[in-house]
This record gives sequence, C-alpha cells and structure tokens, in this order.
Amino acid sequence: MAEVIVASDGYLKQVITAGSHKMIADEPREAGGSDAGPDPYSFLLAALGACTSMTLQLYANRKGWPLEKVEVSLTHSRIHAKDCETCETKEGSISRIERFISLTGQLSAEQRARLLEIARRCPVHRTLTGEISIVDYLD
Repeated sequence: MAEVIVASDGYLKQVITAGSHKMIADEPREAGGSDAGPDPYSFLLAALGACTSMTLQLYANRKGWPLEKVEVSLTHSRIHAKDCETCETKEGSISRIERFISLTGQLSAEQRARLLEIARRCPVHRTLTGEISIVDYLD
C-alpha cells in the first residue's frame, strides 16, 4: 500500500498525498474551516464505501453473477451506548456508521443475501470492527 502523507495548508485545510494522488480535507465553514474539501469523517466513510463496493464487484465477478452496479451510502453519528442493544460498551457514547447498499442487476434473493455477508468482510470493514493499534512517532 502507498504511504499517505497529510500536511496542513492553512488553518484546518489539509493536503493529502496518497501515492500519485492529491486530495484536500477541510472542515465546513460552520466548524471554522474553509470547506475546501470533505471533512475527515467523510474520508473514513468513503474508504468503507469504496472498499465495500469493490469487494462486492470482485466477488460477484468471480462467481459470474449479474451484478451491474453497486452504490453505497453511509452516515456517521454518535449515539448513547445504552441505546445499542448489540454493542459491548454500555456507558458513554459510541460511533455508529449506517451503510445502505444498493445492488443493480438480476440477482436472486440468495445472491443478494450472500453479497450482504461479503460486504461485512471487506478489508476496511474488518479493520474498523477489529482491534486497531496506532503507533505514534514525533519528529
């Protein structure tokens, strides 16, 4: 995988370099940014959505299934842990990502159900739901 470098360009605006690609991250004006690009959570959701779509397309292609298009819509919110019946955490708040997957193509009910299972196995989904270790170094 390519190294990702993020460098500030003004107050909250960030220039992201991933391999040969450049992107801008920023906060909306109401949060003190200049709205020059998506906020960091939008990039997080984009990573999950892109990985989900790619994983489903690869799987369906390998199986020879008639999947024509995948569209993934995602939202992020914070909820009270006590309101989450399936969460281990019961105090404070937790992040909730809702992922809506739309599949276009003449797929059977069984194929659609299997693709939903496969969506839960995309690498970014596994990263977000697994244990994460972040090691920081200061120059």
